[in-house]
Amino acid sequence: MVKKKVVKKTAAKKITKKTTKKSAKKPAKDSTPVKKASSVAGILNSGALAPEFILPASMQGEIDLASYRGKKNVVLYFYPKDDTPGCTTEACSFRDHYDRILKTGTIVIGISPDPVKKHDRFIEKYSLQFPLASDEQNTVAKQYGVWVEKSMYGRTYMGIQRATFLINKSGKIAAAWPKVKVDGHTDEVLAAIDQL
Repeated sequence: MVKKKVVKKTAAKKITKKTTKKSAKKPAKDSTPVKKASSVAGILNSGALAPEFILPASMQGEIDLASYRGKKNVVLYFYPKDDTPGCTTEACSFRDHYDRILKTGTIVIGISPDPVKKHDRFIEKYSLQFPLASDEQNTVAKQYGVWVEKSMYGRTYMGIQRATFLINKSGKIAAAWPKVKVDGHTDEVLAAIDQL
C-alpha cells in the first residue's frame, strides 16, 4: 500500500507539472490579443518624409506630389466628405486665404474618399481655387495614418481623421495637425508657413 501511495503522489506531481506548463503557455498567448489598429502605421509627424502619391483629381486631372518637390511647399489636408458643414468651412477658409498662401510659394491640396465628379461639384459650388484629390481606396490616407477607427452613436467604423500636413520643398513634413479643429486652423497653417 505504501508503494501505491507513492506512485499516486508521483503521478499527481506529473499531472500538476503538465497542467502548470499548459496554463503558463495560455496566458502568454492570450496576453497578446489582436488589437484593431486605429490606423495602418500611425499618423506621420514633423520631420518624416511625406509619402509620394499620384491620385485622380479635379482641375488638373491628377495630382503627383513628387512634381512639387524642389518647387513648392504643399498644404495637404485630409477631410471626410465633400459638402458637409465642417469640410465646407475648412475648404472655404483655405479658399479665403489662398492668395496669401500662394505668395509664400505654397499650394493647397485637399484629399477625401469622394469621387472626382463630386469634387468637381464641390469646387464649383464654393469657387475653390485649389485641386481636390480622390482617394477612393483610402490608400494615401493609410500611408499618412489618417484612416482610423471612429465611433458615433455607439457604432464603430473606419473613416478619415481630419488632418493637415505642411510639406516643405524638400518633401519633408514641416508641421502636422493630426486632429484638426476647423475654427482658426487656417491661421495655424499660415503661421507655420511663415516659419519655413
